[in-house]
Amino acid sequence: MLIEPAAQPGSRLGLLRQQLGRNQLVNGLVGFLFSCTGPLAVILAVGTQGNLTSEQLASWVFGAFFINGWLTLWACWRYRQPLAFYWTIPGAVLVGPALTHLSFAEVVGAYFVTGAFMLLLGVTGSVRRVMASLPMPIVMAMVAGVFLRFGTDLVKAVHGDWLLAGSMTLAFLVLSAKSAWGQRLPPMIGALLVGVVVMVVARPYTPAFGLVSWAQPVWTAPVWSLPAMFELVVPLSITVLVVQNAQGLAVLRANGHEPPINAISNACGVWSMLGACVGAVSTCLTGPVNAILTTSGAQDRQWAGGMVVGVMAIGFGLWAPLFTQAALATPPAFIAAMGGLAMLRVLQTAFVAAFSQRFTLGSLVTFLVTVADVPLWNISAAFWGLVFGIATAWWLERGDFAAAATNHTTTAAKPK
Repeated sequence: MLIEPAAQPGSRLGLLRQQLGRNQLVNGLVGFLFSCTGPLAVILAVGTQGNLTSEQLASWVFGAFFINGWLTLWACWRYRQPLAFYWTIPGAVLVGPALTHLSFAEVVGAYFVTGAFMLLLGVTGSVRRVMASLPMPIVMAMVAGVFLRFGTDLVKAVHGDWLLAGSMTLAFLVLSAKSAWGQRLPPMIGALLVGVVVMVVARPYTPAFGLVSWAQPVWTAPVWSLPAMFELVVPLSITVLVVQNAQGLAVLRANGHEPPINAISNACGVWSMLGACVGAVSTCLTGPVNAILTTSGAQDRQWAGGMVVGVMAIGFGLWAPLFTQAALATPPAFIAAMGGLAMLRVLQTAFVAAFSQRFTLGSLVTFLVTVADVPLWNISAAFWGLVFGIATAWWLERGDFAAAATNHTTTAAKPK
C-alpha cells in the first residue's frame, strides 16, 4: 500500500475544538518554541558559514517553517496522530561544509535529487521493510544518545545562569510534584512563564527589531552537479530516513501510536522537493517536537497539539524576519532550559525501552557511538550508532533476534 488509509471520518473542525485542550495547546506551544530557537540557530549558522545572502537565508527559513507547517497540518488531520514535520538538523549541518566548495544552486540540485530518491524508496516500500527490521531497543538507544545533550545542556544552563534556568527548573519540579498542581498549571507552561518573567525583569532582553515585512521566497534554479550528488544525496537520505524519521517513529511507537511509515516516507520525498524550490534542506519527521507533543494528555488527543505546531509554523514562516530576530535575542539559557525540561520524560522512556529487556549490549554500543558524535564520510554518528549496535547484537546477542522473531510471529498469529 503506497499510502496508508486515513483515520475514520468525522473530519469537521468541531472535532478539533473538542480535542484541543490545555495539554495539547501547551505541548504544541513548547514544541514550536523548541523548533524556532535552537534548530533555527543551526540554519542561521550554516547559512552564514556558506556565505548565503540574507534573501536566500530568509527564503530557507520560510521553506523550513511554512511549507513543512502545511505538511504537519495535513498529516495530523488525516491520521489523527501527532505527526510534526520539520527539516533534518544533521542534514543542515552537512550542508555547511558543502557550501564552502559548492554553489548554492548545486546544493539545491542535490536537494531535488534527494527528495526524488526518498520518494522512490517510499513508493517501493523499501523504507517500511528497513524500519521493520530494526530492533526497537537499539533504535531507542540511538534516540537516547541524540536527546541526551538536551539533558546535559539543561544542567549546564542551570550552572551557568542559575537565576533564569534554575528558576525555570524549580517551577517545573514544583508543579510536577503533585498531579493537582500540574492540572491547574502544566509544568512546562509554568517554566515558560517563569522564564519570561525573569527575562523581562532581570535580563536585558531587547531584540533589535528592524522593519517588519512578509517573507519573500527566492527561487534558486538547481544546477545538476555530480560532485554535489555524490557528496550530499546519500548522506541526506540517510539522515532523513534512517536517523531522523527513525527517531520520530520510535518516539511515537513508544507512546502507543502506529505512524504511517509509507505516507511519512513519501511525504518527506515530495515536501523535500517543494522545500528545495525555495532553498530549504530536506524534510523529515521530527523526533524532538513529536516527543514533546506526546509528553502529556490523552493519547487520542495528542494530534491536536500537532495541529497547533503546524499553524504556528505557518505563521512563523510568513513573518520570518520578525520572529527570527526575536528568537536570536532569546538568552541561550532559556532555550536550553526549555529543551531540557521538555526532554526529561522522553529520555526516561528511551532509556527504559533501550536497556530493560533485549539487545542491551547492542543498545549500549549504539548509545556510546551516538553520544561520541563522530561522523564518518559526512554521515552522522547516529546512523553509525545503529550500524555498530545492530552488528554487535547480531554477533553477540543472536538469541535476542530469535526471541524477537518468535514474539513477532506469535503476535501476528493472534486473531484481531
